[in-house]
Amino acid sequence: MSKFELSSEVDSEKCFILNRSEIETRLDPFFYIPSIKKLEEQVKSKGSIPLRKFVEKISSGATPKTAEKEKYYSDEENGIPFLRVQNLSPTGFLEIDNCKYINKETHNNYLRRSQVNGGDLLVKITGVGRMAVASVAPDDFVGNTNQHMVVIKTKDKNTSHILASYLNSEIGEKLASRRATGGTRPALDYPALLSIPIIYDERILEIHNDAIAKKQQKEQEAKELLDSIDDYLLDELGITLPEVDNSLEKRIFEVNFSEISGNRFDPDYYSYSYEVITDAIEKANIENIDEIASVVSIIESGKTPASNEYSEEVTKFPIIKAGSYTNEYIDLNKLDYTKTKNNLEVEKGDIFILSAAHQSQYVGKQIKILNDEVDKQISYVGELICIRTIKEACNPMYLFSLLNLDLFKTLLNREKTGQTSHIYGKDIKKIKIPLPPIEKQNEIAEHIQAIRDKAKQLQDEAKKVLDEAKIEVEKLILSN
Repeated sequence: MSKFELSSEVDSEKCFILNRSEIETRLDPFFYIPSIKKLEEQVKSKGSIPLRKFVEKISSGATPKTAEKEKYYSDEENGIPFLRVQNLSPTGFLEIDNCKYINKETHNNYLRRSQVNGGDLLVKITGVGRMAVASVAPDDFVGNTNQHMVVIKTKDKNTSHILASYLNSEIGEKLASRRATGGTRPALDYPALLSIPIIYDERILEIHNDAIAKKQQKEQEAKELLDSIDDYLLDELGITLPEVDNSLEKRIFEVNFSEISGNRFDPDYYSYSYEVITDAIEKANIENIDEIASVVSIIESGKTPASNEYSEEVTKFPIIKAGSYTNEYIDLNKLDYTKTKNNLEVEKGDIFILSAAHQSQYVGKQIKILNDEVDKQISYVGELICIRTIKEACNPMYLFSLLNLDLFKTLLNREKTGQTSHIYGKDIKKIKIPLPPIEKQNEIAEHIQAIRDKAKQLQDEAKKVLDEAKIEVEKLILSN
């Protein structure tokens, strides 16, 4: 009997024939895609060692109920960092700027088995997107994690870094994804994760560390450029940063009833610290100081769809969420999608302010701008307030840069109300800002945009350094 063969015109990655003797424990075809199968055979031929050989202990955590946040959660000052998948990074370093925090009771009891310490290897095991993203906890770190990643104790910190560098390579990711199961939410169980073949070579760490050093240098240069924006803007507007007197005499004060009638009654709102900020703004070297309301056409909260209204697939109805950003900008590659149309619609130049947060200190302090042209209808969630300027009266980049000054972030945060801490457009409207002539605003905005463009170039170069290092690691792995 002649051997059956597929036409040479067929894509062999999508349609292929497998002998029965080649079938292992899995029956799904994705496990046997020829290029991935061949890659694993190559890696194993180089003397690979399964990940389990490097593991001294492995565990994962759980997610305490947010409905009982008083029982489980805390704030940054008093709590323990609670890591989620978004805190992992393919750089191999944890990104803990946007951590949640649990209380010490939860850390030491309910989540005792998933405690994270310095040098531990953390690996993503569930969720869409890249699989087995790995990071190493920094020295002296104490934290905890949820069920979507594992905590792996290895021999030492260097071992963890070498394993993280390997898993974060394209080869590591492909071999991890090959082992994942599940449709809408892929997952790696312990046996699958621990079976990943590892090429353990200390030169991988050298390549990784060299790339990280170069990346951090470029990111530091970018940060210094971005940090210079505030000084430039304050200087252009003639605003002198106030010195706040925290003496007891200034923390105890009286307010006339006429000042609070029809307004807020909470004492913090009338604190001396806010008074010195508003005085500094009023004394700016700008003739026109007016309310934000005078130069905006929209200052409106979004609408958050019900959970069953979100779509796992890309639809015609994208929506900006609280995490849809990269650096200072709304990132149109980080959108969610809904099943039905939302009547809200964004435009280039729109400014978005985080208007609600479980931790009140963050309200009003995350401010991003949509700096890209929009060629489709995009809405936004209820945790965001959208501000759209009247272009003839206010340059959006000028207002965005102004609101990002610590002075104005403090004033925005001042407007929060309620137990869950919200700010509303009606309260933001009355905040006063310096409004130089539009020509001067444009000049300031162009200068700031040039700084941001240079910083972005450095950030892109930093990313490129890592991409090039990954290619070098892959060459090293396959050349052993």
